[in-house]
Amino acid sequence: MVVIQDVYEANYSCYGARKMWKAINREYADRFGPVARCTIERLMHRLSIDGVRRRRKRPKTASARAEECPGDLVEREFTAAAPNCLWVADITYVPTRSGWVYTTFILDVFHREIVGWQVTNHMRESLARDALTMALAAKFRAGEDVSGLVHHSDRGVQFRSIRYGETLAESEVVASVGSRGDSYDNAMAEALNSVYKAELIDRREWSGLIEVMAETSKWIRWYNRQRLHSAIGYRPPFELQAEWTNQGAAASVAA
Repeated sequence: MVVIQDVYEANYSCYGARKMWKAINREYADRFGPVARCTIERLMHRLSIDGVRRRRKRPKTASARAEECPGDLVEREFTAAAPNCLWVADITYVPTRSGWVYTTFILDVFHREIVGWQVTNHMRESLARDALTMALAAKFRAGEDVSGLVHHSDRGVQFRSIRYGETLAESEVVASVGSRGDSYDNAMAEALNSVYKAELIDRREWSGLIEVMAETSKWIRWYNRQRLHSAIGYRPPFELQAEWTNQGAAASVAA
């Protein structure tokens, strides 16, 4: 029972039975042996704990005209064969006692890592561009090539600004914008926003920008390093990234 409670609380108290089952077997199978999912469900019920549920709400943002946008290179196929092939980006709103603040995320589709982010109290183009600069700088420091990477977003004016486009072009990143103008055009980025709201934002009241920024930073570290993602085999993004990097290093040595 103590293990169940500890694992639940260590993961933002947001895991349902399936992820709790995966997490406990990852962390404790060597000590206690494998645990059945039905056992986890029963113990969670006894402790009155459950996973969080996401809302399906899409805030409206200002959009660029279709003729001002590049083509849709993704066409709702959110898959990637390797890191740095496809990034998706979006902005979401956070209510606080001091007024609205806004969060931008950039997500690598391959291993679900949040590679760039920003939180501000305005909707100027720098909100999105600062997140992009963070992502590109991290890849530059790591010696990773991003030329030819596809950056996909909706038609939000922040992503269609001249300076944002110049920043993409400087790193030879290719812009892609959803062509149909609905939420499915950027479904993976919007799914991340929904997770962020469910697991962090909607569970408390926020005082203002600094508090949201600090807690978002901590949540992202957990999201990238510890959170289990069903789409990548119930592993954290950093684990899949490390596996990919090690495979590349081994292939180089073999060659």
